[in-house]
Amino acid sequence: MIVVTGALGFIASGFVSYLNQLGYTDVVVVDDFYKWQKEKNLKMKKIHDWVHRDLFLSYFEKTASQVDVVFHLGARTDTVSEDIAVFDKLNLEYSKEIWRICTAHAIPLVYASSAATYGDGAFGFSDAHELVDQYIPLNAYARSKHQFDQWVLKQKDTPPNWYGLKFFNVYGPNEYHKARMASVIFHAWHQIGDTGKLKLFKSHRPDYKDGGQIRDFIYVKDVLQMVWDVFDHKPPSGLYNVGTGLARTFESLGSATFHALNKQTAIEYIEMPEDLREKYQYFTEANMSKWKAAGLPLPATSLEDGVKDYVQQYLNAGAYL
Repeated sequence: MIVVTGALGFIASGFVSYLNQLGYTDVVVVDDFYKWQKEKNLKMKKIHDWVHRDLFLSYFEKTASQVDVVFHLGARTDTVSEDIAVFDKLNLEYSKEIWRICTAHAIPLVYASSAATYGDGAFGFSDAHELVDQYIPLNAYARSKHQFDQWVLKQKDTPPNWYGLKFFNVYGPNEYHKARMASVIFHAWHQIGDTGKLKLFKSHRPDYKDGGQIRDFIYVKDVLQMVWDVFDHKPPSGLYNVGTGLARTFESLGSATFHALNKQTAIEYIEMPEDLREKYQYFTEANMSKWKAAGLPLPATSLEDGVKDYVQQYLNAGAYL
């Protein structure tokens, strides 16, 4: 069996679809199934068993001998909330228990870390283990992910193969439920459809022009392949960046969205909310040297092609991956 946690969510639901496409149907999905606002993300997927998040650890202990690999993609991902107790419970302690069971039963583990662990980027974006302790995350979500990475690197007892994947700015289908936390492309599509214009945040730093904020945007379809590849190819265990290695501006992203809609570019710049200004990443770009050194395939989708596919095949059609 293959376990996928956070299965109702954006990346994990797409990964269940990816597994089905590879021919795997013995998939155990784990999430908070009391909340069904994301149920369409798993509609029509081939699933072996559904296990509520609160019951999973007990279920896992009993069925561990049947589990081939765990893809722990579930997490509380609200980057604005400062509810440290919730992040400690769901992102830190819960992950430690999954690690413990995987270790005890020699089960490979792939888990979701985050590029948010790098903070403002002052120390770069290298996934080298010796640099981890210097990074300073900017919010409670990022700190919880960072703390788990730090804890993992101190463990002497580990799963046979383990990989902590630091996802950069992922966009694509199945993020309909994410509201404020959805990608800029998702919000751009709605804004352009409603008003013919796109609003982006002004820069509050003199070294970045409005719209010149830079992120490593990566299409979710590339991410799904990379999540599988790291397990399938089995490089040395460790932390790995999951990005393109080629940062692009928000202005470029906005223009690509207009182009995908066959509309003239019309971008306006608005003030950034006060609660985001001190926690905002102006530049992210994955250092993919470890990934390349491991012989793993790099993402192949350009920003323009990814935005076009997302807009035309999914957003315009209201379709799911």
